[in-house]
Amino acid sequence: MEFSKHTPHSLCAFLFIFSSLQSILSDSGTVGINYGRVADNLPSPPQVVKLLKAQNVTKVKLYDTDSAVLSAFSGSGISLTVALPNEQLSSAAASQSFTDKWVQSNILTHHPKTLIEAIAVGNEVFADTKNTTPFLVPAMKNVHASLVKYDVASSIKVSSPVALSALQTSYPSSSGSFKTELIEPVIKPMLSFLKQTGSYLMVNAYPFFAYIANTDTISLDYALLRNNDGNKDTNNGLVYKSLFEAQIDAVFAAMNALGFNDVKLVVTETGWPSKGDENEVGASDGNAAAYNGNLVRRVLTGGGTPLRPDQPLNVYLFALFNEDQKPGPTSERNYGLFYPNQQKVYDIPLTVEGLNAAPNMANGSKSQVVAPPPISGGGDFSASKVGQTWCVANDKAGEEKLQDALDYACGEGGADCRPIQPGATCYNPNTLEAHASYAINSYYQKKSRGSGTCDFGGAAYVVTQSPKFGSCEFPTGN
Repeated sequence: MEFSKHTPHSLCAFLFIFSSLQSILSDSGTVGINYGRVADNLPSPPQVVKLLKAQNVTKVKLYDTDSAVLSAFSGSGISLTVALPNEQLSSAAASQSFTDKWVQSNILTHHPKTLIEAIAVGNEVFADTKNTTPFLVPAMKNVHASLVKYDVASSIKVSSPVALSALQTSYPSSSGSFKTELIEPVIKPMLSFLKQTGSYLMVNAYPFFAYIANTDTISLDYALLRNNDGNKDTNNGLVYKSLFEAQIDAVFAAMNALGFNDVKLVVTETGWPSKGDENEVGASDGNAAAYNGNLVRRVLTGGGTPLRPDQPLNVYLFALFNEDQKPGPTSERNYGLFYPNQQKVYDIPLTVEGLNAAPNMANGSKSQVVAPPPISGGGDFSASKVGQTWCVANDKAGEEKLQDALDYACGEGGADCRPIQPGATCYNPNTLEAHASYAINSYYQKKSRGSGTCDFGGAAYVVTQSPKFGSCEFPTGN
C-alpha cells in the first residue's frame, strides 16, 4: 500500500467462531496501526503520539526511521516497527558496513528508550518496479548481522512485508502457493532466514481489492467479516466465512507447501477505504468501519485461522491518517481512521475495553452502527442467496444527487423504469428514494453488476440483502 499497488485475489472464506466478549481468550492477538506520512497537513509527531496514547494503541508501524518521529515515541511505551526503504536495499545487500552505520544512526541512537521491536527491510519488494528482489535476502541478513554485532538482535526482529501478489495460487486457500519464479531465488531463502532467527513473515492483505474485482461472486458481508452462509473448500472441507482469513490461510498453505509450517505471520497492513472513485465499489465510511471494526473484534477475541487455529492473529490497520499526497485512485488517500485534524473518520473500538463498552456492535450484525446506511421511507431488507447484490439509493446524498441518479438511470442509462410509473407495481411508496433505488438497481443489474455501476457520485451503494419498498420486489440478474 505505501509503496505499490496490490493484485486482487478471489478467495473464499474460512469458518471461524467469534468468542463472546465475556470470555476473552488469553491467546488473543494484537492490533496496531500504520503511521504513514505521505501528506502535508498532518499533526506534529508529538501530537500523534498523544493521539495514539489516548486511543490506547500500543503498536505502531512506520515506513522509515525519521529521527524526529522516533524521538517523539521515546518513553511512550509504544512498540515500533521501523523500515529500511526499498531504495537502500542494494546498498544494504552489498555491504555490512553500510548496515552497521544504518543501525548505529537509525536504531541505536533511539532504542531502547524508543521501543523498536522490528525492522521491515523493504516493502512489497516483489512488486517493486525497480527490480530490487535480488537484494532482499542479502540485505535482511546484513541488517540482522549488524543487530547481532551491537547485541540487540534478541529484541529486534528482521522481516519484510510481502503483498498477496507474491502468490501464484490463492483459491481455494488450501491450494495457496507462491509464484514459481520467486520460490528458489528468494522465498525459500527468506523463510529459512526467518525460521533461523525466530522472526515472522510480514504480509499485507487487502480483502477490499479482491472484493471490488469480484463483486459478482464475493458477498460484501463475506468481505466485511459479517455473518454470511460461507463456502466450502473442496480440498479439506473447511467452511470459509471470512475473506480476510481465507487470504491469510492461502499464505499459510503456500508456506506449508515449502515445509515452513512453523514460521509465524503478522499482517503488517490491512484496511478498507472510506472513499473511492466510481469504479471502487464498496469504498465508504460505513464499510470501512464495518471491516476494521469487525476485524478488531475478531483479533482481540482470540483464536487463529482454520489452518493455524492456535496461532493468534496480529494485525496492523492501514492507516492512522488520510494522506493527501499519496498518488493513485481516490481510495489511496482515504484509508485513515482519522482526518489530519485528529477527528475520527468513523468510530470503532481498538481495545478489549472498547469492545466491552460497545455491546451494540455485535459481530456481523446488520443492525450494528457500522452497517451501510439504512434505507428510509419504507425500505427494508430480506435474506438473499450468497453472491446476490443489489444497488440502492443513499438517502444521505441529498435530493439533488438522488434526482440526478434517477434521471440518468431512466434516461441515458436505459433502466426499466416502467414499474415506478403512476399505477404500476412499484409506484408506491411514491418517494424519491424509493423510485431512485428501483431505477439505479435496474441500471446496475442491466450492467451485470459491474464495478463502478453502483455509485452515481456517492448517491448509491451495493447491498447483499434484497431491498423492498412496500410490496415492490427488486429484480436481480443473478
